[in-house]
Amino acid sequence: MSLLTSWLASPLPDAAIQVAPESVSIAVLGSRGGDPVVQGYAIEPVPPGAITPGLTAANLTARPAVADALRRALDRVGVRPRRVALVIPDPCARVSLVRFEHVPARAEDLDQLIRWQIRKSAPFPIEDASLSFDMSTRTPEGGAEFVVVLARRDIVREYETLCEDVGGMQAGLVDLATLSVVNLSLGKESAAAGDWLVIHVQPTYTSIAILRGNHVIFFRNSGEGDDAGLEDMVHQTTMYYQDRLAGEGFSRIVLGGIARSGAGLDQIRQALGTRLGGSVEPIDPTRAVTFTDRISVPPEVMSTLAPLVGVMVRAQAEAVSA
Repeated sequence: MSLLTSWLASPLPDAAIQVAPESVSIAVLGSRGGDPVVQGYAIEPVPPGAITPGLTAANLTARPAVADALRRALDRVGVRPRRVALVIPDPCARVSLVRFEHVPARAEDLDQLIRWQIRKSAPFPIEDASLSFDMSTRTPEGGAEFVVVLARRDIVREYETLCEDVGGMQAGLVDLATLSVVNLSLGKESAAAGDWLVIHVQPTYTSIAILRGNHVIFFRNSGEGDDAGLEDMVHQTTMYYQDRLAGEGFSRIVLGGIARSGAGLDQIRQALGTRLGGSVEPIDPTRAVTFTDRISVPPEVMSTLAPLVGVMVRAQAEAVSA
């Protein structure tokens, strides 16, 4: 799953940075015996309202406060990376699935065809867009479906220039939080046979992805603000999956993120498991990486680290295939 922006080439980024509505975080990954290892991390809160992710307006509404949080995180982790992988909130971009009966042979023609198709529903001129796409599935008739990520170029640059201004860091790869979680879930493990569901909860939004094997076949982002809204969103998604995607049931259900209420994710996980008729497992970055012996990571921190680890998993995969 390789989406949004990347000019990544070897060597790998020195660190991953996530800018989220509630915090700025950084993780430094190294290697031990060829396996990825988290060598350090830091999470710094930002004032409420300092980051307001969206498609059409400035996101860093209190940029100095966000920059201060990033400086504090860098100081705590004790590194000054030059190249970073950057994770930004899902509402910054629109994720769509676009199907074509015939796929042009030339990459340039395919890019133009996707831009023409997306132009119809884009909330801003397509000329102002940062757009990337990845093939999801092929149809039996020879067509294909693509996962397309669309964001306004100047909004992506807000996040990139934050890294540049604070520490001279270049963002060689930019991805969305939930797509990074999907990459984490794909990680070292082979994907579950059949269809599986990823639910990523954040304080100001929730995103749901459905995968068929290794391929995204559904993505939805919503600003639902309570647990009841989350359960309704999962129910609606499940109905769509059964009615429109020939769904026969999920072989794997994964839920993680940051709970928005006192109930906590464990209770939400139990409720959804009962409703969906299966066990709901947590999003766990330790399935893809290990942590150095000196690092102790509370369970609630794992959810913040998950997208950081996921984007580094993607970075390593791209470096190998380059």
